[in-house]
Amino acid sequence: MNTYKNSSFLKLTIRFGLVFLVVVTSIKIIFSIFTNGGISGMVAQYFSASTWEQFVRMQLLMSALYGALMAGYYKFIKK
Repeated sequence: MNTYKNSSFLKLTIRFGLVFLVVVTSIKIIFSIFTNGGISGMVAQYFSASTWEQFVRMQLLMSALYGALMAGYYKFIKK
């Protein structure tokens, strides 16, 4: 039997969302370091006074959406 079927939807959403958050945020930051000319370029793009809130909001929204979709798939659709 699928072990995801026995877990709660909220627990699965948090698990998938956190993994997505860490992986995608790391990839985004590393890619930005190489494309924007180093750490200072990445900081200017994502963590300046006017852009860090949008960056954090977007990452949290994407990870929550991904977590909910994947939890729904594994909990209710996949056999």
